[in-house]
Amino acid sequence: MAAFPIDQVRAAFPALRDGFIFFDNAAGAQSPKAVLDAVADHLLHRNVQRGGRYRQSQEVDATIARARESVALLVNARHPDEISFGMNATSFMRLISIAIGQSLQERREIIVTDLDHEANIAVWLALEREGAKIVWWNFREDGQLHPEDLEKLLSPRTRIVACTLASNAIGSILDVAEVSRRAHAAGAEVFIDAVHYGPHGPLDVQGFDCDYLVCSGYKIFSPHMGFLWGRQETLNALPTFREDFVPDTTPAKLEIGTYIYENVAGMDAAVRYLEDLGRLLNPASTSRRAALAAGMESIRNYEALLSRAMLDALSSAKATVYGIAGRDQLSLRTPTLCFNLPGISPAKVTEALARQNIGVRDGHMYSPRLMKRLGLTKESGAVRASLVHYNTMEEVHKFQNALAAIANAHD
Repeated sequence: MAAFPIDQVRAAFPALRDGFIFFDNAAGAQSPKAVLDAVADHLLHRNVQRGGRYRQSQEVDATIARARESVALLVNARHPDEISFGMNATSFMRLISIAIGQSLQERREIIVTDLDHEANIAVWLALEREGAKIVWWNFREDGQLHPEDLEKLLSPRTRIVACTLASNAIGSILDVAEVSRRAHAAGAEVFIDAVHYGPHGPLDVQGFDCDYLVCSGYKIFSPHMGFLWGRQETLNALPTFREDFVPDTTPAKLEIGTYIYENVAGMDAAVRYLEDLGRLLNPASTSRRAALAAGMESIRNYEALLSRAMLDALSSAKATVYGIAGRDQLSLRTPTLCFNLPGISPAKVTEALARQNIGVRDGHMYSPRLMKRLGLTKESGAVRASLVHYNTMEEVHKFQNALAAIANAHD
């Protein structure tokens, strides 16, 4: 496979041309020009509602169909109709949780984790009103969830295991295929939050063998939107709210109301951007799915180098890094790092970095339970630097120098 074409990648993203070092990608990534063009083209030429008999409306129908096929390929779905589009991942989490809550029957236990974004916790806690019992799966001191710890939690009463594919706060990656194996052996389902992992590596719902997976397109270089994958037979069996003229089958039964069609067009373009990257790196790719897998695998490999460089930079600043810090464990994390500098509040660090044109984030990262386990308060939390494949080693070195200047000024 060819060397990672970082210069060509950066040239595709207009927002990266002003010298701003953007290390806040876990909150939402930038979009390549092809995505911006797709959104503008939709608004200029077919900004109409679906379902009409005129050309522009039929073009919207075709746009949605193309995007559904592209996202199905991105996640390796069995059929495009397993993909539903909507406003964001959280709304799909809530939609599925309500449906699960209405069909608990004798399986009333729901396993959640303290590594997750609060969105994938709160929607399940809400089901306690429906008689659900919440069972907690805690991450270990190494900052990882260990699938073997599920054994003592799973029971004939377990309805579903809800967990993240990668922590949006500390970057730890979970072996969800092993989670699915253990959960299914107990007769339970698996709900995966792939929002943070989405831009960092290959998604493969067939390989994961999960039952549901949600993602936010705007973390994967599209505009703001979200999508849900689920096994077609499983989704069709769920009780969901819908207007009576809407089919009780996926995807229509889960696409509540009108979502933002131009952003779905942008999502299609984002997938095609990743596909083009894969073909550039591996011209032998024999299909769209193969090209996407090649592109995302190359991103994983390049980002491992960024993770190593970031760990070195934080070590030189004597920062406390939360979660996986071993250089031999880079495959177990994304280049998303939460840290604190000795004696300096997270807010002061991010403000000082902002003055040097570097964007990072401080706070609880919407994971207050994780922060509490780390001995941090939700009010102050930590600093998070989150990188993606368009970030560079040069940017990491500038970040390192900026941290050194902040530490020296504090001394």
